[in-house]
Order: sequence, then structure tokens, then C-alpha cells
Amino acid sequence: MRRRSFLKTGLSADGLAALGIGTKPLLAHIPPHNFDRYDFGSGPPVAERLYQGPFSANYSIVSTKACVSSQSRPDSVPVVPCAFSFFLGAVTVNFSTLFLLLLCVSTAFGQPNSSFYVSTTGNDSNPGTQTTPWRTIQHAADSARAGSTVTVRGGIYEELVSINSSGNATDGYITFRSYPGETATLDAEHFAPSGRSGVLTIHNHSYVRIEGFEVRNFRTAEHRLSPLGINVIGSGSHIELLKNNVHHIEQNFDGRDAPGRGGNGFGIAVYGTDAKTPISALVIDGNEVHHLKTGSSESLVVNGNVTNFCITHNVVHDNNNIGIDIIGFERTAPEPAVDQARDGVVSGNLVYNITSRGNPAYRNDESSDAIYVDGGTRMLIERNVIHDVDFGIELASEHQNRATSYVTARNNLIYHCHTAGVSIGGYAPERGRTDHCTVVNNTLYENDTSGTGSGEFQMQWNMADNIFANNIVYAGPRCLITLNKSQVDKNQPPAAIDHNLYYCASRAKTSTWAGASSTLTGFDQYVESTGNDRHSRFLDPRFMDATANDFHLRSDSPALAVGTTDGVPAGELDLEGSPRVQSGKVDIGCYQRQ
Repeated sequence: MRRRSFLKTGLSADGLAALGIGTKPLLAHIPPHNFDRYDFGSGPPVAERLYQGPFSANYSIVSTKACVSSQSRPDSVPVVPCAFSFFLGAVTVNFSTLFLLLLCVSTAFGQPNSSFYVSTTGNDSNPGTQTTPWRTIQHAADSARAGSTVTVRGGIYEELVSINSSGNATDGYITFRSYPGETATLDAEHFAPSGRSGVLTIHNHSYVRIEGFEVRNFRTAEHRLSPLGINVIGSGSHIELLKNNVHHIEQNFDGRDAPGRGGNGFGIAVYGTDAKTPISALVIDGNEVHHLKTGSSESLVVNGNVTNFCITHNVVHDNNNIGIDIIGFERTAPEPAVDQARDGVVSGNLVYNITSRGNPAYRNDESSDAIYVDGGTRMLIERNVIHDVDFGIELASEHQNRATSYVTARNNLIYHCHTAGVSIGGYAPERGRTDHCTVVNNTLYENDTSGTGSGEFQMQWNMADNIFANNIVYAGPRCLITLNKSQVDKNQPPAAIDHNLYYCASRAKTSTWAGASSTLTGFDQYVESTGNDRHSRFLDPRFMDATANDFHLRSDSPALAVGTTDGVPAGELDLEGSPRVQSGKVDIGCYQRQ
């Protein structure tokens, strides 16, 4: 749950000071890291992995494998890179070998050994065949065993469903799916939450697949009750949520305990609450999550002891708080050493129309993120499209002395955000920090549309060893490019910033670079004063047609073939799946011109 006590936006221009980020090369300031003592097969010892990732100074993502469900789905959208490996010095480390073997293939686990059917015209005393189906999905859930496939005919099913069995690697998944060409709807219109409850719940089970359902109409105005659309909780592995439509899950409490603290509701929530066994090998793919009222909580969230997951190809929109959230340190898991979502990928998602403005927990604050890593670690966020939200991508921790770390955000398109396009650092000095995060090859266009003073790239408090490179940053009419709220220690700069392309319609001399106590005006003055962006330029990127939201690069764009590849993990593919490197060259921004 988000508990911000004030808006995370800019300071007034009168109180801003010159930035002082150092002149070192992008990776020169990152300290060496002793990774030899870690067991990369299952991650470092839990007591040692919270505050720093197991990566050396010259890590980069060098290979990807496709993250798809274990079920072959030829009609699905193209797969995106998901599981990946890191390069650490002379050693390439496979990232969760089990995850690669079990998730990143396109063949079925075993074969279904039983098929059952449910229909609105059925009867639970029937045998559950196609001609004599059952009546309720819950009866099917009580009857299904490993390898079973439950096919549900189209229609409205007014029930709350709990999955009560697990599949396994030998016999296969338990699959619940809508009948091909039809939509089975779980409608909770006539139910009220009992504490924290979901329309569909998976608690401590594994090898379960939920595919093609509509989940809707779960509401409450009671402050202490929490409605959820799909609720995965406890421990388990090999859980797949595919092509579901979750909407109108609503926490309608109209008050708040404090700013940012109201009621709670969720669209899709995965909470790893077991201290010993995580939720792992999780796929959330192809879902639509929309028209939610989540109070202080999130549309789609993984929280606590969750590892090795893919959140891909989802469309999240028209919700009144955070779109996609990866969370750590909220005491979700009782053992602090594993209370941190980790080792995951957020890729190929579309997130838009997300704002907390008008949400009773936030009132007029615009504090919601499209994609938020709040205390997560070892994450890849790539090839997402984000627009018309409050914040685009935020990498931070809300908890003192805790960090969001080792996150790469690359090849994303972020435009028309109400506040900053990208934000790093704790939202207050007494909050957590951001370290070893890399923001590369993104395109940011005319963000901070509400004029909050946060600019395109916002740096808040408690940051170290981060990188901002190869990005196109096209500012809006105020031409506020960056904001850094904290005083800068040149020996420990918040980020290495270079090899970017900046622009605004009023040109370089009017550009604004805001700091903790004063403002720098003009690109040349900013570079000279801070030492940042010595290889960057301030030129029109020459998009194909920005007015039509077409941010491909024209043949005469100054962004072509000038990106750095020195220690910067630009990835194998650009936003639309084209090869990222052409003849050894990388373009700046989210698209690689072919």
C-alpha cells in the first residue's frame, strides 16, 4: 500500500541550486562488488542480498530468452524477452536456470489427463463432461486434479472461486479457461468482501493456469475491507494468469486516515507471504486491468517473497492508483530477508490513464505511477508504452534504509505524463533510496503536463551509482529537463548522466536544469557547471510525427548511431522488436531505425 504523506513533485524555481554531478565515465564511479561468494543458482544468501545486488561494476544484460507460458499459444501476441543473464566481468551468470527451463519454452508440461466442462445450464451432480457439464466453477475447482483442464462455457457466473488443488511437473497444470470463442464471466456484483478477499483466489498452490476469464464488479465502501479481482497469495510456483479481463474492482471509501492512506483494493495481486517458500515461476501475460478504484493500493502488483516472474503484454488503464507495482519491505513476508520482490521482467505492457487525482486517499495529488519498483531488486523493465499517467516509471523505496536496486529500464516510450517521465530516489530524505539502477534508450516526450516542477527526469533523495544514458528527452513548453531535489556530493553523484539527446521548442538557451537551491538555465551552462552530458547534444530528434504519437526517427535524425555501448545494457531489441544494434551502432531513444 502506498503511504505517501505528500506529493512527490518539484520545488519552486526560486529555491533551486546548481547540480554538481561529477564528470566520471558512466561506470567509473560504481564500486567493485564481491560476487564470488554468492550462489547465483538460487540467488545470494537471503541475509546478504537486500541492500546490494550480486553484480560487479561492469555488469550488463547480454542475452535474453522468451518469456511465454508453458502452454503453446500460437494465437498470442509476439513473445518478449523475459528471463535473462548478466555479464559480470569474465563470467556470464544464468539468471535463474530453473526459470529459464520451465518458463521460457513453448511446449506443454505433460498432457491433460482429464477434461471437465462448466456451463450456466449445467448441474454440479453431472459428471462434468461437455454434454453434461457442471454448473459452478467452484465445483470444478474442488474436483480438478493435476493435469485437468476445466473449460467454462460463456455466461455469467455469480460466485467467488478458490482454487483448492495444485498441478505438478509430471502430470501438468490445472487449467481453468473460457471455452474458445466465448467468455466466462465471474461477476461479484452481489457479494461483499470479507476482510481481504478475491473474486478468484489461489492460496498456496502451484501449477495453476487461469485463462480468458472476465472478472468484474467487486465493490465495497467499508474502509477495512479489501476487494481483489485475482488474488494469488502465500507460496507456490508455476502460476499463469493469461488473457483475463479484470475491471470494476472498487474500494469506494471516501475518506482517508492520512494523505495517501485510505481503503485498499486490487485488480491482480500476488503476495508472497511465506518466509521459506516464495511464489515463483509466475507469468502474468495478456491481461486487461482497467476501471479500478484501488484506494491506496495498485492495479497489478507483486509484493513480498515473489521471485522469477514475468509481467508481459498487459494493458492497464483508467485506474485511480498505480498501474504495475513491484514491492519490497512492506512486511508482507514475515522474514525480512526475503520480503522483497525480485528477479523479474516487466515488458511489452501498455499503461495509460492512471491518476490518483480525485482518489479520496490522495485528493488532488497526482502521485500514481504507471510502473513503480518500490523496493524491488534485479528487475528488467523494457519495451513498455506509457502515456497520460501521473509518473511514468519510478524506481524508489518508501522505506528508510531500504533500496530499489539493480533495475534496468530500457527501450520504453513515455509521453504526456502529468508529472515526471522518470523518477528515482526516495520521495523524502527520511525515505529509502535508489542505487545501481540504469535508465537507457528510452524516449521521454512532453511530460510534466501539469506543471508540477518535476520535469522530464526527476532525482529526489538518497541515490547512488545510477545511470541515465542514450535517452531522448523532449521537454514541453516550460523546457524543464531535470530536477534534483537533494544536494550533490561530487564523490557520490546520484547518477552518471551522458550520451543523451535533449530538445524543447524554445531551444537550448532556455532549457532549465533545476537543483536543490538554484536553477541552471541553458544547456551549455548546465554541462559546464555539472560535468554531466559531455557527450550529449541539444537538437531536434526529428520524430516522424510527434503530433500523431509516432516517435520513430527520420533518416536525418541526430539520434542515429550515436548511442554509447560502453557498459550500457541497451538490449537485443528496440521497442517494437527490431534488432537494437545495427552495424555495431546504437541509436538514442526507444527505436532503432532499420
